[in-house]
Amino acid sequence: MSKKTSTQVKYLTVSAMLCALGVVILGLGAVIEVLDITVAVIASLLTVYAVIEIGGVYPWLIWIVTSTIALLLLPLKTPVLFYALLTGYYPILKQKIERRMARIPAWAIKMGVLTVSLLVIWGVMWLFAPALLETTGGWVMIAATLLLGVFAFVLYDLCLTRLITVYFVRWQKRFKIK
Repeated sequence: MSKKTSTQVKYLTVSAMLCALGVVILGLGAVIEVLDITVAVIASLLTVYAVIEIGGVYPWLIWIVTSTIALLLLPLKTPVLFYALLTGYYPILKQKIERRMARIPAWAIKMGVLTVSLLVIWGVMWLFAPALLETTGGWVMIAATLLLGVFAFVLYDLCLTRLITVYFVRWQKRFKIK
């Protein structure tokens, strides 16, 4: 077996394990309903690891496979919705945006991604549970979600940046794929 094939097998194996772990984590949010956004954020850390250690197309595949399997298997779809439509792919975009742009334009694009993602999440929820908008205040709730979402998203982005820094400084030697 060539070195290139051996490396690809390692990456594929690690990716499969990350997908399985991601589905299990999202499953916790389906069982304990108040943790739906929290587990989506925790599952996104698996994508962060894939971006750092594997790179290429593997993080995208991890996001797609984890989202698809969790959508098919889990009884409660809310954690999957947040993972599939925001937190699952965001670490990949964050890396690409921050490498190519200055700080202010990068934040503008990130806020645009957040706004579109939250509107799509609300649209999907409205499509499959229209009574939800009627009972929760409709457009007022959407506006409140966007405002609170921006605050939480900025906090998430800053914490993600710090966590990535800690990973490079302290943990990478332990968790590196050899």
